[in-house]
Amino acid sequence: MTTNQPWQDPSGRNPYAHQVPFRAETNPTWMGRVQPQNYRQAPANPAGAVTPVVPPALPVESRRRASAGVLGLVLGAVAVAFMGLFLVLPFLVGNTGIAGFVIGFVASLIPLGAVLLAVAVIDRWEPEPKRLLIFAFVWGAIGSISVTLLIQPYFPLIAPPPAGMDFLTFAVTVRAPVVEEFAKSLGLLLLLLLARKHFDGPVDGIVFAFTIAGGFAFTENILYFGRAIAESSDPGTDLARVFFLRGVMSPFAHAIFTGATGLIMGIAARRWHHGLSVLGFVFGLIPAMILHSQWNSMGQNFLTQYIFIQVPIFVLAIVVVILLRVAENRLTRQRLLEYSAAGWFTPPEVAMLATASGRRSAIRWAKSFGRGHQMKAFLRAATQLAFTRQRILSGRDVQGHQHDEQRQLRDIVALRAAVAG
Repeated sequence: MTTNQPWQDPSGRNPYAHQVPFRAETNPTWMGRVQPQNYRQAPANPAGAVTPVVPPALPVESRRRASAGVLGLVLGAVAVAFMGLFLVLPFLVGNTGIAGFVIGFVASLIPLGAVLLAVAVIDRWEPEPKRLLIFAFVWGAIGSISVTLLIQPYFPLIAPPPAGMDFLTFAVTVRAPVVEEFAKSLGLLLLLLLARKHFDGPVDGIVFAFTIAGGFAFTENILYFGRAIAESSDPGTDLARVFFLRGVMSPFAHAIFTGATGLIMGIAARRWHHGLSVLGFVFGLIPAMILHSQWNSMGQNFLTQYIFIQVPIFVLAIVVVILLRVAENRLTRQRLLEYSAAGWFTPPEVAMLATASGRRSAIRWAKSFGRGHQMKAFLRAATQLAFTRQRILSGRDVQGHQHDEQRQLRDIVALRAAVAG
């Protein structure tokens, strides 16, 4: 339930009673803009002034009970993986043979590693829960493949090839993009519906989309690489050719397709309420399907189209990710400055917490006296606090997020006391 009423702690104290006027600097970037009517100051620190600790240490673990939605996703990942044993695995082995499957599996780990490395880099600022990333990967590698295998045979009955188009061209340029992008993005929809707290921005959407797409491409690569072994009279040459095309020239193709859906769904989730944000799923499928179809349509002029179309699209994707990271950093800094004004951080600590260079310096400093892991925990806690405040200022589920905020502030106090002591 969404409410704008301030949270009351058990003692009856209302830390939100004194409000300050909305200021222009509250919106330091286009991402996550706050409406004046939703603005509220950060709760004041009842302890008053704090002793600066740069960096803090000794993590205090906040064991948080998983929501029913997240628990459902974890159980769903288990069920999807089990289903894969009876559908996806026999399909792969039946098309590649045992030797082709094993070689294809090993070869597919290389482009998968590139995609997951990109996910790790993008996700460093506010890491998503591991269990959700595991669900995303399992959905991509098994769930979306299963949905694709089940839907593809019936797709021509619903949408037959247009007059003048042969079935192979239709299957490659229409059926595959529509069915595969729908199947992959179903995982994004499940994450949006069942783990909304962790899917509330464009960076989250890209991280989950890249992970799902990485899983899908991993399974698809096993099929293509394995077939190059099983169906060729010169398997070594054919495997090298297919690997170069899929593993070297286009490891991020599926990530970019589905990333377009994740980006749009993330923007919708940040701007709209729960019901309307689902529309992002519908609108986000359109660019993903178009990009996928355009990729599959490249034929004799493959190299020219790759250089003049696909490479610019890839560069554009990199630019978009960088811009999102810059915007996310600015938003984090502003929210932490608001907590600093309320007495929870000092300005030097905000400078440390809100920049990548400051964080690296803090970790190196902490490692010098054996508290590098503790510093990383503090950085994560501060970032999570900043994003919790952003959720509060969005005007959605204010009361629930204020409860999260109070818990996280207690963690910050405990972290500070631990390092100071």
